[in-house]
Amino acid sequence: MSRDAVQEALVLAVRAQGESNRSVTLLSAQEGVFSATLFGGPKSRLRSLVVPFNRGRVWLYKDERRQTCKITDFDVTHYHLSFRENLFKGWAAAFAAEIAVKTKCAGSSADCWQLINGLLDGMELTSENESRLGLVRFVWRYLALLGVRPQTRQCVACGSSFLGSTIAENTLSWKAAYEAGENGFVCGDCADIRSRPLVLGRGALTYLEAVSDLPPGRVRAIGVDAQTMAEMKQLCFYLIENACGMKLKSLESGVGIL
Repeated sequence: MSRDAVQEALVLAVRAQGESNRSVTLLSAQEGVFSATLFGGPKSRLRSLVVPFNRGRVWLYKDERRQTCKITDFDVTHYHLSFRENLFKGWAAAFAAEIAVKTKCAGSSADCWQLINGLLDGMELTSENESRLGLVRFVWRYLALLGVRPQTRQCVACGSSFLGSTIAENTLSWKAAYEAGENGFVCGDCADIRSRPLVLGRGALTYLEAVSDLPPGRVRAIGVDAQTMAEMKQLCFYLIENACGMKLKSLESGVGIL
């Protein structure tokens, strides 16, 4: 049986298929990640519209007997033009797209759709520095969607709060090291964290806890320093790659950019 369908979708990737056609990877809130074929050569009107990170209404023709799906029209509503001018934004969008594909939307197409489009739309409206912080928030929230986000409120060894005053106020005690076996953090009073690869200061722990608990609008108003940003990025990139169970091409090729 063949049928036509229309839905809102985001273009995640476009690859050559033969001499003239394109294989398109899309994301929708209904179907999650799926593939469709775009027919037509360089002069095709659709070819100029169906490009990575454009979003809008896509018309699909599905032939269930042949198990094929082709794009027949695309009405773009969001172009994200700044991604073509800013190297970081384009790479960050590709990173988010790869995460969605590798994790199969974390089992929740609607939530994945909301998170990725929130990131892309936010980056389009903000500076590169603000977008870098937005990418950390996206990964931290996506880890929760996957069910593997560590808690940052207290030490997994002694239960002392990182955010309150139950830990002695010295430099090491206000830092915490990620403990992979517990998927949590240990404080400086419970372990020698100086040689640990993933160590966060109080600022990073507090910010990540805010991302977990506060509305997005309030979190965006919180500023962070360069050291805090570096700590959070290192942790989030490690955790998301570990959750995917494989190396992410966008991270490997985007070293020095992301």
